[in-house]
Amino acid sequence: MDSGLRLTWVQPEDLIGHELRQAAEDGRDATSLAARWHTAGGSPAPPSAGASPTAASPHLRALALRLLDELAGLPSPLAELEPTPLDEIRASCPDWPQPAAPLTVSRPGAPAPADERRRPEPTPTAPCGTPRSPAGVPAHPRSGARTPGEPDTSVSVVSRETPTRTRTPTAAVTGSSRGEAGAPERPGPGAPGAGHPEREGTGAGAGHGTDPLQDRLHAAWLGRAVGCLLGKPVEKLPLHAIRALARAAGNWPLTTWFTEKGVPAELLAAHPWNRRSAATSLAENIDGMPEDDDLNYPLLNLLLLQRYGHGFRTADVARLWLDELPAGRTFTAERVAYRNLLDGLEPPLTAARRNPFREWIGAAIRADVHGWTHPGDPAAAAEQAHRDASLTHTANGVYGAMFVAAALAEAAAGASDVHQCLRTGLQVVPPRSRLAEAVRHGIGTAAAHADFDDVVDRLHAAHGRYHWVHAVPNAALLAAALTHADGDFTGSVCRAVSGGWDTDSNGATAGSLAGLLAGHPGRLPERWTAPLRNRLATGVAGFEGTGFDTLAHLTFQEVRRP
Repeated sequence: MDSGLRLTWVQPEDLIGHELRQAAEDGRDATSLAARWHTAGGSPAPPSAGASPTAASPHLRALALRLLDELAGLPSPLAELEPTPLDEIRASCPDWPQPAAPLTVSRPGAPAPADERRRPEPTPTAPCGTPRSPAGVPAHPRSGARTPGEPDTSVSVVSRETPTRTRTPTAAVTGSSRGEAGAPERPGPGAPGAGHPEREGTGAGAGHGTDPLQDRLHAAWLGRAVGCLLGKPVEKLPLHAIRALARAAGNWPLTTWFTEKGVPAELLAAHPWNRRSAATSLAENIDGMPEDDDLNYPLLNLLLLQRYGHGFRTADVARLWLDELPAGRTFTAERVAYRNLLDGLEPPLTAARRNPFREWIGAAIRADVHGWTHPGDPAAAAEQAHRDASLTHTANGVYGAMFVAAALAEAAAGASDVHQCLRTGLQVVPPRSRLAEAVRHGIGTAAAHADFDDVVDRLHAAHGRYHWVHAVPNAALLAAALTHADGDFTGSVCRAVSGGWDTDSNGATAGSLAGLLAGHPGRLPERWTAPLRNRLATGVAGFEGTGFDTLAHLTFQEVRRP
């Protein structure tokens, strides 16, 4: 008897439809296998969620398992163009970045280097559909845009090793936004969070007496949270629904938070907000940053560096997850890999076995800390992201993480040109891969069209065959949004979210890069940062209620750690 419990993302009758779709995308001929599944009464993949409404019969479930294994044995004609091992990726990238010289980090309170001194305040933000024309940039700034080791396999799934590195308790860090009893504290002068009186409590005024890199990291944390929160209420909604809801509220092109105010009841009934997010992410409801996996994974990777250092292995990522990440907080490729760990498999098999989500966006949303902690060293950032991603992803799923990490590493060093950051990101992606082609397409389309709605429509026409969580279409949209916004913070997050697909993940990554480019939390518009209240909700142990100023301080410590 069906108990009514439908575990998402791991049941074979739900996986088989996604694997058949993946086979069509990577050129494997699965015609006969698909016919066997459908003839037996098998259903297609769930269109948006992780589970079909009813359980399959034991016969269908057993057939799904056999077909998943047979599909894994089909050769892909794209295999040579889209390798997963790091040495093969490096060999396929003719412009792989050179390793950077050791970073010099200034002492807190010391004058910033000449190239780190305060940049001018940003120009007023233009709506999503209107290009900006800052001084010294052509009237259509996108017209000049150009494109250009194996994971460790030894991991015990039953051993809880004593970590070699321990995390500084959050409440004990100078400038933490919460004390031991959870009561808010005002940071002292010069501590993270201390700043302009009107910004106290928002986490947006830090930077006095801190290193310029720490200021950039603070802006990046805030930017990631803002972009994620902006995209949360419309996650899973189709593009036309996002546009209709925003237009009804007078917020199109998108320039601020989504709201229910002024939206007709019949439109809300036809296109309901994301049910888990509306209560905390609509403008009228925001009170701090609610929990989201797009913020949980950066926290976990911060913890990963604190425990194992920059030389961590893929097996260390697995150990950390087993110790600190509940299985129910994982989705898609991460949940399949988690299940594979519990079944006794080791990396990189955890990413490949019965995992049709292995080229989806999950690894890319884990990449920020790898880029943030390697300013000016995109090669090292990409290699670190590869070790993390190899637990759960292959090929384009891994490239998405490496692309993000390298682009962020470029920006973390103080780069002010978003187009150069994107070019750097492409240097670590095999140039003939589908992800590289999609990123180039996103950049080129954004450069050629002044109206971002036109850009998005063309991207959906070109890449709409992919699942809305796949890495390829989302990388194209992310690159297009960042290119079209030309580095502007509001333009970057709003364009990334307004393009649909994985709205909160794209918004988060766009906000992270645009925050680094802004260079200082005080340069982010207060209408974005103030509602966050310098407070992050999370289920990652030790980080609940942590302020973004504190997170910047902890991240900065990992940059300086040998």
